[in-house]
Order: sequence, then C-alpha cells, then structure tokens
Amino acid sequence: MTIHSSAPKGRLLAIGGHEQRQTNNGSTDSEQSADFILERFVRELPAKETVVVVPTASEEPEEAAQEYVKVFAELGIKNIEVLDIRTREETKNPEALAMINRADGIMFTGGDQLRLTTIFGGTDLLKRIAERYQQEPIVIAGTSAGAAAMSTPMIYQGRNDAGFVKDEIHITTGLQLMRDVAIDTHFVARGRIVRMAQIIATNPGCLGLGLEEDTAVLVTKGRELEVIGNGLVVLVDGHDCTGNTIAVIKPGEVFSIRDLRLHLLAKGQCYTLPV
Repeated sequence: MTIHSSAPKGRLLAIGGHEQRQTNNGSTDSEQSADFILERFVRELPAKETVVVVPTASEEPEEAAQEYVKVFAELGIKNIEVLDIRTREETKNPEALAMINRADGIMFTGGDQLRLTTIFGGTDLLKRIAERYQQEPIVIAGTSAGAAAMSTPMIYQGRNDAGFVKDEIHITTGLQLMRDVAIDTHFVARGRIVRMAQIIATNPGCLGLGLEEDTAVLVTKGRELEVIGNGLVVLVDGHDCTGNTIAVIKPGEVFSIRDLRLHLLAKGQCYTLPV
C-alpha cells in the first residue's frame, strides 16, 4: 500500500451503505449505540461545530442531503452545510472552498461513484480536501458510492452475476484518499466477493475491502482499520496468490485464481494495512 511519508492526521470512515439514520431522543434504534455508525462519526470529530454534506453522487441530491442534515442535527451538530455541487465548474466557487475549509467533518452520500469522481477528480477543491485530511484532524466519511470513491482503484461498473468473466468489471481512479485499496460496498447482501476477486487478480498488490451494509471501517493514520457496525468487513489479500489466469485468457472467458487470503472481521476487530 502506498502512503504519504507522514501518516495523515485526519480519519476516514468508509460505510458499506444502508447505515442506520434514525435516532430516538438522542439514542439509536440499535440495542447498542456503539453500533450506530453516524454517531461514531460525530464522536470522532475534532469539534461538533460544522459538518458538510456532499450529495454529488446522488441522482436526487437535495433529498439525499436532507436525510443527513436531519440525523446530524439530532446528534448535536451545530452547523450543517450542504455542498450541492453538480458540475466541475461549481467546484471553482469560492464558497465551496470556504465550506471545506471550515468543516470539522465531511459526509459523502451514496449514489454513483463515477458521478462523484468525474466532477471532483483533479479539482482544486479535491486537492484541498486531501490536504486537510493529510494535515488536520478532519473526519471524512462516505457511504455506499461515497465510500467506494475514497480509494484507488475504484470499482465503478460490474454486474454481480458476471464477476467471474474477464473484463466485466471496470475500475478507474477514485478520490485517492486511500491508495492500493479497492473498496466495495453492500458486499455480502449483493454477493460481490467474486467481482472483488477479479479486481485483486488484475491488481495483486491491492487489498480488497468489502463492506457489508450498516458496517464501516474507521481508518486512522492512513492504515489502521477498526470495524464498526452490525455486519462483516471482508478483506481480500492477493499478495501471495497463485494460478492467476486473468492475463492469459480472452475477454469473456472465466478467470481462475488461487491462494487468496480472506479475513472476516466483525465490530471491534482491527487490522493494519500493509505498507
């Protein structure tokens, strides 16, 4: 895994989608409030002053943003702002940069990760987000597409039932807050283990991070993972794989790979990403 010469001071919270968003007088619907991922997001903030919600990935950004505005208000955030950016030109708005600069936390909603990266990729706004993550104790969260976009490589297309077929899975550059890590979401519910295996077959030096729904990993220092929530995190490690046929078969054929290592981690479990 590639990391900066110094560990990031910020934290990432990658969520597998469908996380609980309901509160009841400040408590969660879960039997244990520790399972409430968004509450943990708030607890990790350096201050409870300002959270910026970014609904760019969503087809219905206003509706997506308001769900998070409501829950963060119930969790005690004093100032919740919505950065509703829909074009690359809008990333150049000085107020967009000002919002990022005053944020204690940033929340990327779900939707389509390719929409998010085609709008934010290579912009000064994304560079500023990355700078703050590297230099300051900001917390950056993403759910579903917002989580998948955090890493490079980023999965942006691929049917779950065709993951075993060469060239059916497509990847590109993500927001690059993490490198050499491929994040996939809704992982168990949508049966995405095989498509992750193909990503690892094409990138054996990359680690696959499969997040189940209502489950997340908190990333500190760029590589220390802690599992949060009610489901599993599946780590797929291909560093010592053998029998990988992905480079020799033709497109449309079924690939083989052996000796993948799997780790199944529940809440409270920790894992250190390789350097």
